[in-house]
Amino acid sequence: MSSLLICSTSAHGHVAPLLPIAAELVAAGVRVRFLTGSAFRAAVERTGAEHLPLPAEADLVDGDLDQRYPERVRLSGAARMRFDLIELFLKPVPAQLRAIKAAVAAEPTDAVLTEPLFVGGCAFLQQRTATDPMVIIAGTLPLSVSSRDTAPFGLGLPPLPGPIGRLRNAVLKLVAEKIIFAPVQRAADRLSRELTGRPLSTFVMDWPTQADAIVQFSVPGFEYPRSDLPPQVHFVGPLSLPTTDPTDRPGWWAELDQDRPVIIVNQGTVANQDYGQLIAPALSALRDLEALVVVTTGGRPVATLPQPLPDNVRAAEFLPFAELLPKADLMITNGGYGGVHAALRHGVPLIVAGTTEDKIEVGARIAYTGVGINLATNTPAPDRIAAAARTILADPRYAEGSARIGTEIAAAPGVPAILNLINSHPAPSCQN
Repeated sequence: MSSLLICSTSAHGHVAPLLPIAAELVAAGVRVRFLTGSAFRAAVERTGAEHLPLPAEADLVDGDLDQRYPERVRLSGAARMRFDLIELFLKPVPAQLRAIKAAVAAEPTDAVLTEPLFVGGCAFLQQRTATDPMVIIAGTLPLSVSSRDTAPFGLGLPPLPGPIGRLRNAVLKLVAEKIIFAPVQRAADRLSRELTGRPLSTFVMDWPTQADAIVQFSVPGFEYPRSDLPPQVHFVGPLSLPTTDPTDRPGWWAELDQDRPVIIVNQGTVANQDYGQLIAPALSALRDLEALVVVTTGGRPVATLPQPLPDNVRAAEFLPFAELLPKADLMITNGGYGGVHAALRHGVPLIVAGTTEDKIEVGARIAYTGVGINLATNTPAPDRIAAAARTILADPRYAEGSARIGTEIAAAPGVPAILNLINSHPAPSCQN
């Protein structure tokens, strides 16, 4: 039986995408241990995996960051990114590394699977010996590794073809590495010297390219073309969304089969505290549209939505998306990677409004691949949402583009590809 160690930063947005991986591998008979924060013990154990707690100094208090780091509140843009990379993702590395090494020493382990911002995985790679397991990166964000054909990750810029595009990318890469993220690189190099005696062999944001494999949970059709794509990148298709299906369907469920477009409005399960960002302007924008608008609150009581709801709006805390999406004609979302892929799996075009975390890159890919409209803001105005909805519903090319990627997703191998990678990788020279 194969044995896998999954490692994740102690934050919901990092842990949640890995839970379906753990559940599916456990179901396939794999011994799975999951190293992350203590707050996620119950969620990990529901997958059938064994929870391993991170040391206290590496266990972030998810949702309490602004209280712990009051100076962070005043930062935005690149300054906020630099702060987060150093304080939240680099400083926990020594404790993360100790925890990985202890877990690997405790029992035979075939592979360590880590998300890209669990940088303890980088330190483990720097110290790895012939007796240590392979390292796999779980690509639960848009592909972030550098390329001569793409702008640096985080700018939200689509590819620009030809020599001019490559010149643009080279200049931006130089600025990103030598100016914008130079403090991050210096901090990473200092940390690497302390742990391994040498600086990083690559730009800190590109450390996943040192791993044995990058399992990207998407398909090539939703990524930018790269002539220099690293050979260890494997597109395996998106993960299934975690199931939060209610037992009973709402009383209005039959209305989904009426002869009018169905529009889903979804602000996620984490960034849903402020309905004014997306849900409220979307409901206002669509109130006069001849469509059935379905909104999910992500677990908050329906009564917390702006009242009264327009006549064409139906709401629920949770809905079975696997059943809802095949009935949908459009989804409006803040751009979470998993939710966007769920829509694409069913050929549903998208309107996306989100610029935080990786959402700026998700939105750029939606526009580039022609599967929807990127509003490129966290707080879209109702008139922009209404105009985008009318455009997509009137132009079949958006749905055709999404269906094209949906076909590609249907043919992707999924999580079992991880087992194939483990089985095809040479075993360590000796087991612990």
